[in-house]
Amino acid sequence: MHATPRAGYGVRVTADLVYVVAGGTLLLAVLLPQLLRHWAVSAPMVLVAVGMLVGLTPLPDALPLDPQENRAVIEHVTELTVLIALMGVGLAIDRPLNLLRRSSWGGWSPTWRLLAVAMPLTIGSVALLGWAAGLAPAVALLLGAVLAPTDPVLASDVQVAGPRGGDRDEVDGDDDVRFSLTSEAGLNDGLAFPFVYAAVLLATEGAVGGWALEWVGFYLVGKIVIGVLVGLVVGRLLAALAFRGRDSSDAPTVAERGESLLALAALLSAYGVGEVAGGYGFLAVFTCAMTLRSAERGHDYHRAMHEVVERLERLFTLFVLLVLGIALTRGLLATLDWRGVLVGVALVGVVRPLAGYVALAPWARQPDEVGGTTTPEKWAVAFFGVRGVGSLYYLAYAAGESPDLGGDWLWSTVAFTLVLSVLVHGVLATPVMARIDRARGR
Repeated sequence: MHATPRAGYGVRVTADLVYVVAGGTLLLAVLLPQLLRHWAVSAPMVLVAVGMLVGLTPLPDALPLDPQENRAVIEHVTELTVLIALMGVGLAIDRPLNLLRRSSWGGWSPTWRLLAVAMPLTIGSVALLGWAAGLAPAVALLLGAVLAPTDPVLASDVQVAGPRGGDRDEVDGDDDVRFSLTSEAGLNDGLAFPFVYAAVLLATEGAVGGWALEWVGFYLVGKIVIGVLVGLVVGRLLAALAFRGRDSSDAPTVAERGESLLALAALLSAYGVGEVAGGYGFLAVFTCAMTLRSAERGHDYHRAMHEVVERLERLFTLFVLLVLGIALTRGLLATLDWRGVLVGVALVGVVRPLAGYVALAPWARQPDEVGGTTTPEKWAVAFFGVRGVGSLYYLAYAAGESPDLGGDWLWSTVAFTLVLSVLVHGVLATPVMARIDRARGR
């Protein structure tokens, strides 16, 4: 008689624990920024540590922590987290970019260098490390592509502060270190996708000769162009709606009403249209956010939209990190070996810093120019390539395309690298950026 209720008891407890974890994450997201403001400790570090402690307690076995069994859930949660972060980054950047005005490109010089030089060097170096350690070529390439995207959201001291209002037709108020890291993260989350597809094609189609032209023409060029165009169109349409959408009764516009949920409508619309059109939705979202930001640049409405997105971004990111911390002490690192440790340490301590500096040093702009950096600032940008939630998303996505690309070792290695990055960059961000600010007189 009592078998049915008892059979469902474990499921009920697991569901209740999800509420506890979500509530605890929300509380920590509210309290941690204030509590940690005087310490060289970041909120992500605390969430991962708390998660690891929770993982050591006697929890129900039914908790959805196994990446093999819960790949689809991981993919969708991390996908939404990355999308929210991209919208926030696009709205936060004050520095304008007009694709039709070559003069505006110079201020983005560090970004182009990091994307065109540092990212391919990072992918290639990590892939070679993996291949030398005995990984199959497709798995090695995927490892490089998965660990390439950066995410300065996980170290708040190295991201721009957000929209500041006022008219800034030529420059913004953000320093070039924070701007470079934030803009790089906004774009490389989408630009890493072609290399993820290359790994998937290598695993499923075999020899490169059979799909190389398709990859270059469609995955590397076509989908990028489509994503950017969709973002521009959706952004312009929504900007017109927000700032010039009066009806015959002269009712206030969306911007005048301060309806900040338009940012979420823009996020979902840009991503959905971008994916349906066959482009990279991540690029569509970032481009849409930048296009919205360029309309009525001095309007306070941008700040209102950014605040909504920033809160969601913080909540989702910290929730993912808390669950990741729980998984770390519940078997996620069981297959981690010396090869995974080598890849993680090499990426954080050697590969990214060297690749970033090689990208930024030659023929660089002068420090007193927009987009120019001093030598210490170049090293700071090169070093603070924080790995984040995007790496988990790409791995989950690739694993859904080919079982060969979702092995336990890959999950262990990516998780280890992410946590190592959160720890190292979280500890060093505050003192390093404070020193750079003092040197610039800020």
